[in-house]
Amino acid sequence: MDIRFMEVKATEAERAALDPVVEAPSTSPRLVVGGRTARSRRHLLLPALWALQTGVGWVSRGGLDEICRRLEIPPAEAYAVASFYDLISLEERPERTVRICDDVVCRMAGAEDRLADLAARLGPEGEAWERSSCLGRCDRRSAAFVQEVGSAGRSVAPFDPAWLDRPPEPTPVVAAGPLTERIGHADPTDLDAYRAAGGYRALRAAVAMGPDAVIREVKDSGLVGRGGAAFPTGVKWEAVAGSPRRPHYLICNADESEPGTFKDRVLIEGDPYALVEAMTIAGYATGCERGYVYVRGEYPEALAALGHAVDTCRRRGLLGDDVMGAGFAFDIEIRRGAGAYICGEETALIASIEGHRGEPRAKPPFPTTHGLFGKPTVVNNVETLMNVLRIVDEGGLSYAEHGEGRSRGTKLFAVSGAVAEPGVVEVPFGATIGDVISAAGGPSEPLAAVLVGGAAGSFVGPDDLDVPLTFEGMASVGGALGSGAVVAVGRSSDVEDLVRRIARFFREESCGQCVPCREGTRRQEEALAAGRFDLLDDLAAVMGDASICGLGQTASSAVRSGIALGLLGGES
Repeated sequence: MDIRFMEVKATEAERAALDPVVEAPSTSPRLVVGGRTARSRRHLLLPALWALQTGVGWVSRGGLDEICRRLEIPPAEAYAVASFYDLISLEERPERTVRICDDVVCRMAGAEDRLADLAARLGPEGEAWERSSCLGRCDRRSAAFVQEVGSAGRSVAPFDPAWLDRPPEPTPVVAAGPLTERIGHADPTDLDAYRAAGGYRALRAAVAMGPDAVIREVKDSGLVGRGGAAFPTGVKWEAVAGSPRRPHYLICNADESEPGTFKDRVLIEGDPYALVEAMTIAGYATGCERGYVYVRGEYPEALAALGHAVDTCRRRGLLGDDVMGAGFAFDIEIRRGAGAYICGEETALIASIEGHRGEPRAKPPFPTTHGLFGKPTVVNNVETLMNVLRIVDEGGLSYAEHGEGRSRGTKLFAVSGAVAEPGVVEVPFGATIGDVISAAGGPSEPLAAVLVGGAAGSFVGPDDLDVPLTFEGMASVGGALGSGAVVAVGRSSDVEDLVRRIARFFREESCGQCVPCREGTRRQEEALAAGRFDLLDDLAAVMGDASICGLGQTASSAVRSGIALGLLGGES
């Protein structure tokens, strides 16, 4: 029998799992193809894959073929997308799979010992459990993510092999400020509690002043992006607002996957209505009628909190065709990432929402002119958007009075590692590395180094604790603020092992699209293993100059800074 002509049918359970996604009223944009208007359904591919993964535990050949048939996507293209993501399985798995973090902070807390214990309980790696890069629970010093059939998943933090059913402990805000003042004090599930604490005052003020005035206040504030690139937010908004090409789109980047970083998760879980309000203001000011929030796949609790907030706001007239009766339309759609660090890069995130592999695109053109579905698009991360509430409420010039140089307002830092009280710290720009560590209870042991900015950041030595945590201050020591991670590394830690783990992280997370990054991250890991530190400068130069996106361009930063500090027992 010629098996090429054998058709594999989807099961009844698979078809039932897909129905809510592919049969729901379409919200996809109308695209002009060959002079004719067509309705694309390609952007439903990732939600459809998640429907199968959640509903039946994996994506079978029959299930994938059903998706292709109903969304009219070529099977080879759908397979390429499905195989791109770590959380989507193309092989049948147990009903429960445990993913255990063995990244930088959890390694310092004894992750390898936990993995050995888990192997003794559940069997060899690859059966009921597997290793994972950072899960964004670094404050707990150990974490796991459990995928189960019929569930969006759940976090276990702190993790112990005997605690697979234990809910995550909340991440503390150990030093609060304007962005975090409601967290832990107002019920994040209660819209009325949010409004009683000042919620929706900023949106009313924005509507009263008009879109142009809102953008002017954001420009006056000096607000720059908090995701790492530090691009002026008002300039980005103005470019999209002024474009005659329609529609405009807004994307909130909540795919926070940088090792050591968890601040955006804390904002979403602890104050989800604030993000909805901030996005609504951004949509109003820039003429975007639809916003997308791309939430990291390993953040099920954040996904649930935000989903509840969006549903409630839509029901209460704060989202929809006529927001607050003010005569403008704006609504939010939540998209769940599926385990790909590269999707934190804005063009890769756009490709993922559109139903393609999450691979970065060369720039220009920039998203402000050719973004989601080829239309003008604003892309901001969670922390950036949350700052808009204060700017509109208080005024841009008042906001700009806080901070130094280009670094205006307050900044959130995710502090973990060898500190007494890991958690989120909010401080005005200009606070030093030492100030932030002190706010987290101070070092729990003598420090060997501090990793600032996560895996894509840099190590600084104990003598650099007086460096201001500003864009300018970090540049003065050859580093960058990056994602806002501050990981204190104690002298008891095996720093060389941590640096090798960072190199492995970039090798595993490279999307493989461009040769400099794909081969460079591999060769970097090999050079470290062989002790050939003399090769790293050349590799870094090639990756930095020729990689398409920031992953390859920054993959050597922490490695080279660790060598320069003498943390690896060799010379640069």
